[in-house]
Amino acid sequence: MLKKVSPVDLTDSFEKVPVKIYPDLTTGSIAVAREIADLIREKQKRKLTCVLGLATGSTPKTLYAELVRIHKEEKLSFKNVVTFNLDEYYPIDNDALQSYNRFMRSHLFDHIDINPKNINIPNGEIKKEDIKSHCIQYEKRIADAGGIDLQILGIGNNGHIGFNEPGSSVHSKTRLITLDNSTRIANAYEFANISQVPRLAITMGIGTIMKSKKIILMAWGPGKAPVIKKSIEEDHTEQVPASLLQIHDDVKFVVDEAAAAELTRYKSPWLTGDCEWTPKMMKKAVVNMALKLKKPVLSLTNSDYNEYGLSDLLVEKGDAYQINLQVYYMLRDSITG
Repeated sequence: MLKKVSPVDLTDSFEKVPVKIYPDLTTGSIAVAREIADLIREKQKRKLTCVLGLATGSTPKTLYAELVRIHKEEKLSFKNVVTFNLDEYYPIDNDALQSYNRFMRSHLFDHIDINPKNINIPNGEIKKEDIKSHCIQYEKRIADAGGIDLQILGIGNNGHIGFNEPGSSVHSKTRLITLDNSTRIANAYEFANISQVPRLAITMGIGTIMKSKKIILMAWGPGKAPVIKKSIEEDHTEQVPASLLQIHDDVKFVVDEAAAAELTRYKSPWLTGDCEWTPKMMKKAVVNMALKLKKPVLSLTNSDYNEYGLSDLLVEKGDAYQINLQVYYMLRDSITG
């Protein structure tokens, strides 16, 4: 499912993967749930199994709640669904409050009609000497099921997908890994304190994820905005695992407005070539330019505007001197007391 990426693909647009932005996480989660439900029903009509790759954590909770609602109120059956979870802490009891096994039962599996035999989650209770064979068998079960039709992902603040931390190979398979300290800190809210957060986890590899026929990555909130920008607009690199999704054939990022805040189309829309020059937008662009160039607003020149990508503003609003004055007056009028 990998695509060849030419230099044009990487430089022609700021966003290198399709991005769907919703007002909030609820709206976005409902849209993804509807897409999953449609896929399940389409497979049912053809009497085929629907293989889903599932994620845990706070990101998909609303998604799972909506799938449960669709099951109960719209009679969506999950009898033809096989699931594979991305990861699990190690070591951890399957019934532990923080285990992803329990998470999935609590938020989804206990509330739908899925066959328990069709549920696959990495086993955090397995003996360490058996982990390698367990991971090999996990890969085999995915292959025997026909591969994952749709993989749902979240994203860590350091760009990890599943528990594939920065530096994970694009060819990596299901394996035992050491959790990055930033990941343990981010997940510490689930435990009494940081010392109780496991240092290891079993995770699908990036290579395993990339074999999925379709991938949807979800991200909510301002805390995810910086890594979303890196993953979508910067070059793909194993140091930001989510950015490797750029080379997948069928991937989509679904984010809310807060998580999209650092994207160029939001932060600097004038650079995209499609900008309505309202007074608010003009002030934002000019102030940002002045801060970046470390110059007073009134000292900005036509050359500054051209070099900063604001030549369209010059065409529409006049020369630098006139624009500088307008922005200066707006700033002045915003000062009170």
